[in-house]
Amino acid sequence: MHAAALGGKVVVVVGGTSGLGLSGVRACLEAGASVVAVGLPGPDTGPLAADLGLSARVILGDAREPGVAREAIRQARSAFGGFDALYHVAGGSGRSLGDGPLHEITDAGWDETLRLNLTSAFHSNRAASEEFLARGTAGSVLNLGSVLGSSPSPRFFATHAYAAAKAAIEGLTRSAAAYYAPSQIRFNLLLPGLTETPMSRRALGDERIHAFVRTKQPLGGGRPGRPDDLDAAVVFFLSDESRFVTGQVLAVDGGWTVTEGGPRG
Repeated sequence: MHAAALGGKVVVVVGGTSGLGLSGVRACLEAGASVVAVGLPGPDTGPLAADLGLSARVILGDAREPGVAREAIRQARSAFGGFDALYHVAGGSGRSLGDGPLHEITDAGWDETLRLNLTSAFHSNRAASEEFLARGTAGSVLNLGSVLGSSPSPRFFATHAYAAAKAAIEGLTRSAAAYYAPSQIRFNLLLPGLTETPMSRRALGDERIHAFVRTKQPLGGGRPGRPDDLDAAVVFFLSDESRFVTGQVLAVDGGWTVTEGGPRG
């Protein structure tokens, strides 16, 4: 990957103030981009803007609200003179909202989990496509899904609203890729495995899950993923190095999707 792969590009990262999103923001900056990072208020968001430097802006907002992505794109144009790419990361577990196995999901758990994961992606993807079409320019949209959308783990990760939302993001990504390809607007999708982020604290605090991951994600010695494991793929899909790529789904999962997991016999 060229160190200046994103030189001159302006990137908006929705969900960019922690975890996978923040790692992606730093990678984009290192690759030469100017970045607007959007995230919820938190104890670390205040000093984050100064930490990221002059080529970054941090704005607070809830990706579930339809105007947040549009405002981020507006600020990208105002601060850096353009908008070239969107990375949508915002989302999270719905377990505390009422998600779980299908027969246990509450109505509110279903609605809020889809709103957090799928509706937020819809809002940001719509805002990006509106902007690219209005300006008549090419652009790249990269969404974040999950291996659970297509490679379930019923023993430890039975959150069916979350899996449904992440599977739906794949459908949205592929459909948009097909429709907007003539306009030179590309849509692609990353699928992480179990990764060390604020969302995964419950899972990573369970030794049974750690033991499972040691065989389910055998690359790297059987460890959970790290946010920076995705960074090279993020830069690739947002840059012109992937100018001939659209509608693709890439699992960066340590082997999750091709491995059974569990004791080896």
